[in-house]
Amino acid sequence: MLPPCFELGANMSSTIESLKALADPNRLAMVLLIDRQQELCVCELMAALALPQTKVSRLLALLKEAGLLADRRQGKWVFYRLVEALPLWLSNALPELQQVERDVLQLAEQKLQQMGARPERLRQCCLSGSESSPL
Repeated sequence: MLPPCFELGANMSSTIESLKALADPNRLAMVLLIDRQQELCVCELMAALALPQTKVSRLLALLKEAGLLADRRQGKWVFYRLVEALPLWLSNALPELQQVERDVLQLAEQKLQQMGARPERLRQCCLSGSESSPL
């Protein structure tokens, strides 16, 4: 336990949790990709980042727990987006991070395009049910 003069305020504690969540390259890539795409489902993130479903789901859970992502369900599918109340420092940093990681993001977006048809709200990748099941 920290002495009283070193106890963290709510804002600093939240900032530290956000920074911890973004310290992993895959989680950072997810946040940046979701920022660019507005909303993605698990199967899209699997394709874009070439990661297995279990890992994607675990990383998304950590980002959601850190207060960076929100989700919405549509049937049995879950779509993730950045929270509306994203910390100002992170909102301001996203454009710079997008530039720094532009090569990674371009490759990930190319993989998304190779998935084929991705309808507006109910993505085709989730309809196949077999390998691309998000949960």
